[in-house]
Amino acid sequence: MRKSNYDKQPATRIAGQLWKGWQAVRDEINRRCASLVGKKSVVVVVECYQGVHHEELTRELSALNPSLWVDTQSVFKSVKEIETMTYPYVTDDRLFGYRAHFTYADFLDASKVADARQQISQATGLVLVYGHGAAVVAPESDILVYVDMARWEIQLRFRRHEINGLGVENKAEGASYHFKRGYFVDWIVCDTLKKQLLPKVDYWLDTHMPEQAKMITGETMLAGLVKTAHQPFRVVPFFDPAPWGGQWMKRVCGLDPEPANYGWCFDCVPEENSLYLNVEGELFEMPSNNVVFHQTRALLGGPVESRFGQDFPIRFDFLDTIGGGNLSLQVHPTTQYIRDTFGIYYTQDESYYLLDAEEGATVFLGLKTGVNPEEMIGALQESQHTGKPFEAEKYVNRWPAKKHDHFLIPNGTIHCSGAGAMVLEISATPSIFTFKLWDWGRLGLDGLPRPINIGHGSHVIQWERQTEFTRDNLVNQVKPVAEGDGWREERTGLHENEFIETRRHWFTKPVTHHTDDGVNVFNVIEGDELIVESPTNAFEPFVVHYAETFIVPASVGEYTIRPYGTSEGKECGTIKAYVRFRQ
Repeated sequence: MRKSNYDKQPATRIAGQLWKGWQAVRDEINRRCASLVGKKSVVVVVECYQGVHHEELTRELSALNPSLWVDTQSVFKSVKEIETMTYPYVTDDRLFGYRAHFTYADFLDASKVADARQQISQATGLVLVYGHGAAVVAPESDILVYVDMARWEIQLRFRRHEINGLGVENKAEGASYHFKRGYFVDWIVCDTLKKQLLPKVDYWLDTHMPEQAKMITGETMLAGLVKTAHQPFRVVPFFDPAPWGGQWMKRVCGLDPEPANYGWCFDCVPEENSLYLNVEGELFEMPSNNVVFHQTRALLGGPVESRFGQDFPIRFDFLDTIGGGNLSLQVHPTTQYIRDTFGIYYTQDESYYLLDAEEGATVFLGLKTGVNPEEMIGALQESQHTGKPFEAEKYVNRWPAKKHDHFLIPNGTIHCSGAGAMVLEISATPSIFTFKLWDWGRLGLDGLPRPINIGHGSHVIQWERQTEFTRDNLVNQVKPVAEGDGWREERTGLHENEFIETRRHWFTKPVTHHTDDGVNVFNVIEGDELIVESPTNAFEPFVVHYAETFIVPASVGEYTIRPYGTSEGKECGTIKAYVRFRQ
C-alpha cells in the first residue's frame, strides 16, 4: 500500500511581512495611524466579506479605542425591507433561487448613510468604520482594511448556525437556505465591491481560524496574486462527507480516519476554495477567486476571458463511492433552462473520469432504448410520494466501470456513479444545479430527506440519449492524438456539446505542453511525483503528487511535465482540461 504524499496545504511563496495575532494587528494599525501626522482625523475603514465572525472582530478592533465607531449594521435598511427586496431571488425553494444584480447601495438606507458620513466628516481623532459595505459608507478612507473569507469556511459556519446573511437575521436557517442566499444574492454583492477595492486595500485580514488573526499588506497580497497567476499552482482542497461517501480518499489523501466517510473533495473550484500565500513561513488564507478577479487575463487567457469574463470555467472535484453507495440519479439543466429559470448564463456539463474502481463498479448513464417518458416520470413521482423503490435499471443504462474509464455527461443526460468508484469529476463550474430524480430512499447527513427535483428534471432530460447514443458517443471516446519519444497523447472527450476538451498523456520522459493562451487544469492520474518546469526558467520547478489537481495559467505558455523522484523511469499519467475553441 503506497504512502500518501498528497499535499493538503499547497501555497504560493511570497516575500513580505505578516502580523500574527490581534495584538500585532492592532500595533501595526496604530503605527500606520501615527504616521499620518497633521490630520484632524484618521479614518480607518474595515470592509467585511459575508460570513466573518462580527463578535470577534468588533471586540478586538474596538480595543483601538476610536473616538468614533460606525458599525454599518446601523445604516442598513430594515430586515423586513431586505427580505422583501431579495425574496424574488431567494424564493421559498430549498435549493434554488435566481441570480440577483444588487449592490450594497440597494441594502443601505440613503438617509442613514448621509447621517453617518456627516458624523465622520465632523469627528476628530481615530474614526473606525466597520462592517459590510463600510467602504461604500466611507469611500474616502485613510486606511482600508479588508476582512476576507473563503466560501467553504462560510459554509461550515452556516452549518454551525454562526452567521447571518447580509442585512437579515437567519442564523437558525438550514445550511441549504444559507447557501442559496449567498450564491444568488450576498456573494454577488460582496464580490462586486471587492473587485473595485482589490487594488486599493492597505491591509488584508485573515480570520478563517477564530482568535488567530493574521494580516498582510495590500502590496504583499497583490504580489502574491501576480506570482500565482504566472506559475503552476494548486488551491487548498476541501474534503467533505456525503450520504454516499466512501473510504478511498482517507487512504490516498492521508485524511483523518475518524469520520465515517469522505464523499467529496473540492480540489479545483476557485470560487469556493481557499488559496494560501506562504509569507515568510506563515500561511495566509484567502479565497482563491481573488486570483481570478485580479489576474483575469494572465490566469484565463484572452479568449477564455472574452467568453467567461471573471468566471473560472473548469471545475475538478472528487466523488468517492469506494466502500460507499450510489450517487443520486440526476440530470443537469440545459443552457436555455438555466438562463431562463435561474439567471445563470452557462450550465453544468460534466464527465466522470475513474481514478480507481472496485471490481463490479458501474456508472448509470443515458436512457434505455425505447423508454417511455411519461411512464418514467410517473414512476419517479410515485417513488417520491410513496417511498416505493424506483426501478432505475428499467429506465437507465448501467455500464461496467473500471480504472481510467471516461464517461461524458453533456447537460440533459441522466446519470450517476454507482458504488465502488473513485470519480474525478471534470465539469463546467456552475455548482449547485443538480436535479436529483431518485436518491435510493436515503436521508441526508442532516437527517432530512434530500431534495428531489423531478419537476425541474422532467423539463431538461434529453430523451433521445438512449443506449446506442450513449455507447457510441459518451462511453470511453478515446482517440490517439500524437506520440513521441517516451510519451503518447489521447483525446478522451468531452462531448461536442461541451466546451471542455480533455487530453490524457502517458509518459516515461518529459512531455511538452503549451497553454495556447488558455488556462489548463490537470490531475495526476498515475505516478507518485511529477515535476512541471519552464524551458525558460520563467517559474520555479513545481512538484505535484498522485491525485493532486493543479492549474497552469494561460500566461505560462510553454512548459514540460516529467516523472520525478520515485516515479522516474515509470509510466506516469495526467489528464488535462481546457476550454475548446476549435476542434
